[in-house]
Amino acid sequence: MSETKDKILDAAFHKAKQHELRSGGCGQCTIAGIFEALGVEDEGVFRAATGLADGVGLTGDGHCGALSGGAMAISYFFGRSREEFGDMMKQLHACILSKKLHDQFVEKYGTCRCANIQEKTIGRFYNLYDPEEMKAAFKAGLPEKCSTLVGETARMATQIILDERERQARKAAQS
Repeated sequence: MSETKDKILDAAFHKAKQHELRSGGCGQCTIAGIFEALGVEDEGVFRAATGLADGVGLTGDGHCGALSGGAMAISYFFGRSREEFGDMMKQLHACILSKKLHDQFVEKYGTCRCANIQEKTIGRFYNLYDPEEMKAAFKAGLPEKCSTLVGETARMATQIILDERERQARKAAQS
């Protein structure tokens, strides 16, 4: 792997991790880390990820917001546009890349469901709408565990993006 690629991957990890520690919102923090590492500015995509925190809407009852954010970032680069909306193959391409992220995530964490990740990493699920539960989650190490997961997911998604860009560049060079 090139030194430049390593720096981009490290930047995605560290930026996403720091955003999660400072601001919370795993989906947004993942997108922010990826986009900052790749030099992308898109407020719309960032804002669209707001409700993805803690398995959608702070419920824990959904898949990890970091995974959702990573899939959104991958789709940003390789998804279909409005003009391509009828092109099922263009949708399939982004889905294949997002599934790759999903599979890597599940291999690493054993699940993609937020509540199950909390149980595995900090001992149990915490209802983050309850102030006492929120305090207990922080005491149990939720910020550190989730920020590391967010950083690792940003790194995984960025690796997929960079690899696919390289694959497309090689393919274009052969044409």
